[in-house]
Amino acid sequence: MAYLYIILYLLFSFITLTSSNPYTITLPLSPLFTNHHSSPPDPFQSLKLAASSSLTRAHHLKHRNNNHPSTVTTQIHPKTYGGYSIDLKFGTPTQTSSFVLDTGSSLVWFPCSSRYTCFTCSFPNIDPTRISKFIPRNSISSKIVGCTNPKCGWIFGSDVQSRCNGCNPNTQNCTFNCPTYIIQYGLGSTAGLLLSENLNFPGKIFNDFLVGCSLLSIRQPSGIAGFGRGLESLPSQMGLKRFSYCLVSHKFDDSPENSDLVLQIGSSGDRKTSGLSYTPFQKNPEVNSVFREYYYVNLKKIRVGGKRVKIASGLLEPDFNGNGGTIVDSGSTFTFMERPVFELVAQEFEKQMKNNTRAKEVETRSGLSPCFTVDASGGDIALPELTFGFKGGAKMALPAANYFSFVNNESVVCLTIVSDDATGPAKAGGPAIILGNYQQQNFYVEYDLENQRLGFGNRSCNKST
Repeated sequence: MAYLYIILYLLFSFITLTSSNPYTITLPLSPLFTNHHSSPPDPFQSLKLAASSSLTRAHHLKHRNNNHPSTVTTQIHPKTYGGYSIDLKFGTPTQTSSFVLDTGSSLVWFPCSSRYTCFTCSFPNIDPTRISKFIPRNSISSKIVGCTNPKCGWIFGSDVQSRCNGCNPNTQNCTFNCPTYIIQYGLGSTAGLLLSENLNFPGKIFNDFLVGCSLLSIRQPSGIAGFGRGLESLPSQMGLKRFSYCLVSHKFDDSPENSDLVLQIGSSGDRKTSGLSYTPFQKNPEVNSVFREYYYVNLKKIRVGGKRVKIASGLLEPDFNGNGGTIVDSGSTFTFMERPVFELVAQEFEKQMKNNTRAKEVETRSGLSPCFTVDASGGDIALPELTFGFKGGAKMALPAANYFSFVNNESVVCLTIVSDDATGPAKAGGPAIILGNYQQQNFYVEYDLENQRLGFGNRSCNKST
């Protein structure tokens, strides 16, 4: 909360100074992960940072607050902790900004103005004084969004004019700007003003695109491209019928290797993409509006080594308020499972790997559990397969590299799924399972918005292969 007051004070100081055939767009998608050093001083640092940030993000996704009258809450995964980035061009003439792809939030925002400041942003290889910024005064299409603009209500609600100082809700004669947004997330905050801008692609321009102009941030040197289900998200504003991505392995983190994000405008009807299995999106909760932007799917079964893990149906099915169930989130690194689910999955791995010793010291140093000692001298290691079974018969059989990570000179493997440390109630609130991007590596994932379904299939996402 102290961060919130600091950012509010500094922000207002800044404001006084600044006042039919489907059409597809393909963008390069690059992985961004924990440590930019090729030989980090602590080999466990990257895993521990990814585990802790995944858990922090899960807490925020599950326990979001929608009661503050002048803020909008979203989730931000720090780019040095395991996200994937894209470049987008805004303005006239265009300016290129880098964004973290995030299906767990909806607002699109970038570091904005020459006065943009990012506190606690000295990540490896990142100089906070050299962060790329969008400069509104250099764009002739840049306009501050007014309080009576309907798009202001996308963020602040239909009664936003009652919160605009000096505005009469019963008249359109209001010249005040849309209120300042404050985005809070697990590890920091960002704040700024809403702009109307041009979003530019080769041969196609989207005019009057709502984008956040952040003036101040804490621990967030890159913008966020919200791909959630809110009106302000990139898919909603572009009118996308589908979007899809193929996430290259995290072994290519911070390398030139990239994969594609495909944005489709225009209907394809009920056509399915070859090689993909599909499961329908679940209807989002109506009561708890903060969960409406998530992509819920019906995960019905989890199998370890072919054996079904018996999980209470109340955890796999979201209730009326959105508690329980599974969401797909590109902004989380490791998959999160609530403690009652995680313990059953972890126990099944322990049973099937009983001939392998638990590596307790590695668990403490990496933040992951369980970890097992293995003998890699003979080549391939037999590890129990992890399979997610979804409604409609779709199955996601994960390669071992998607749920086990080798550490300690490859003599130990750790399960890359996180949970709360303490045992809690059977349903602690919010989604029970958050499917992160580490488990989506080398899968082609399609969000078919027109037909309300998720498609996925194993695929090598490395372009060079």
